[in-house]
Amino acid sequence: MTTFDPQTVLDSLEAEYAARATAIRRDLTASHSADSAEQAGERQNDEVLQALLVEAEQGQAQAAQAKLRLSGGSYGLCQRCGVAIAPARLQALPTAAFCLGCADLAE
Repeated sequence: MTTFDPQTVLDSLEAEYAARATAIRRDLTASHSADSAEQAGERQNDEVLQALLVEAEQGQAQAAQAKLRLSGGSYGLCQRCGVAIAPARLQALPTAAFCLGCADLAE
């Protein structure tokens, strides 16, 4: 059984999201076809890529925020109620800022 190392996991997540965002930005700057029918499909693809870019940027920001909490000593504590976040939740969602109860309230 491996030990959960939040710093390593968060560093990896942040790098993964950054690489994903870079690749998506590169794809978005690719030129489009001169054919109008193909352009319509490419524009739809661009919309999907834009949504994926937003997700990647949000993931990168969440990882960075979690790293700040880790360095500040508040990682693993719910940002709403202050209760310790379950270790299983942190392993499944290393960027979790809320305990399960508070996360349910936020939704």
